[in-house]
Amino acid sequence: MKILFSGIGGSGVSAIAGFMADRGHTVFGSDRLFDRDPGHPIRASLTAQGITLIQQDGKAIDRSFDLAVFSTAVEHDNPEYVKAMELGIPLKTRPEYLAEIVAGFETIAVAGTSGKSTTAGMLAWIMRQLGMEPNFLGGGRVKQFRSAANAGNYIAGKSGMLVVEACESDGTIVNYRPAESLILNLDLDHHSIAETGALFAELSRNTSGVVISGGDDRNLAACDLGDVRKFSIDSDSGCRAVDVEYSAFETRFRVQETQYRLALPGKHNLYNALACIAVLSELGVRGADISGVLPQFSGIERRFDIHLNDGRHLVIDDYAHNPHKIAGLMQTMARISGRICYVFQPHGFGPTRLMREGYIRTFAEHLRPDDQLFLLPIYYAGGTAAKDISSEDIAAGVRASGGRARVVSREELSVTPPGRDVYVVFGARDDTLSGLAETIASRLLLR
Repeated sequence: MKILFSGIGGSGVSAIAGFMADRGHTVFGSDRLFDRDPGHPIRASLTAQGITLIQQDGKAIDRSFDLAVFSTAVEHDNPEYVKAMELGIPLKTRPEYLAEIVAGFETIAVAGTSGKSTTAGMLAWIMRQLGMEPNFLGGGRVKQFRSAANAGNYIAGKSGMLVVEACESDGTIVNYRPAESLILNLDLDHHSIAETGALFAELSRNTSGVVISGGDDRNLAACDLGDVRKFSIDSDSGCRAVDVEYSAFETRFRVQETQYRLALPGKHNLYNALACIAVLSELGVRGADISGVLPQFSGIERRFDIHLNDGRHLVIDDYAHNPHKIAGLMQTMARISGRICYVFQPHGFGPTRLMREGYIRTFAEHLRPDDQLFLLPIYYAGGTAAKDISSEDIAAGVRASGGRARVVSREELSVTPPGRDVYVVFGARDDTLSGLAETIASRLLLR
């Protein structure tokens, strides 16, 4: 097939595009991000995959295309959408097309409001290491899947199994018909807790095999997920971690008779590993085999990425962007340093409006007297969102609760405050945050 992917710069669309290219299809792609920035690093990766990139102006589209797949961020008045409609080319949104792909495999769907990118990537990586030859479609970029021709957010394996990150943001996970589902947790993110819980309940009903869920999550416990298997740390379950030892940059634990080591820190990452152990156990994989490869997993890009750690300075970049993820990140950092400068960029005006009070509560609870919070202006990727909220609204709420918070520009961060040696840069969608973390690391070394 000859397929156009419009909005190919997004992590979800680029994963499917690369996956289909690796499976032998002719793939074209476009993104207004690349039109504005021809030197963007994602562009180079897509080109190396054999994908032909075109301007998002509709001029390269003709009747030779068998299908056009559009990111949900692409408006219907976009020239490519209009041209594809005029030519009668079959159109699908990215979620619609992903649901079709899911139906063609024995799929393990990884859902949850936090941790699904890491869990899906970890699961696919373990399966590949154990010779299970999985296919994988994710939102995050697995470091050990990366190459010049693969951004790390997909693999095309030889088996009929597919590990997919099942994002609830647009509600379309109700169209998935997976063989197994992992539902990690439930908190405020793209929708209210009740709305997301209803989506997870529908996914559970649509799962033909086993559903596995986080046994310590109170919000999930209130959902009608049916007969589920559970993993846990604080309560009883068939896959419970005991003898847990948290270190600054790793975690050791035991599940039943098997000892494990995870080279990622924090309770949230332990939950991610337990989810993988639980589903692999259901597939008949021995704990000893999982334990043998788990310590080698190095994680997902922009998930606790360490840009500098020289014994004095520490700079970390992370994707944390909702209150639940931010709480997990700050709890992990509290074990590492007593004096931290947090740099957070909220993503999108709609999500910020939804999560404003949650942000304020989370920062107020976890900022310590010697910690500092810098907020960057809200990340805006384009579109018609109402710009009726700002980062200052969050900062003011945190200050009113006794925390140290202020809004800064990136230029103001060019001068790192004296005495601040530990920085955490975090936020979603904007890959340039990694560059900001690298810049801060470079400036700290020069100080």
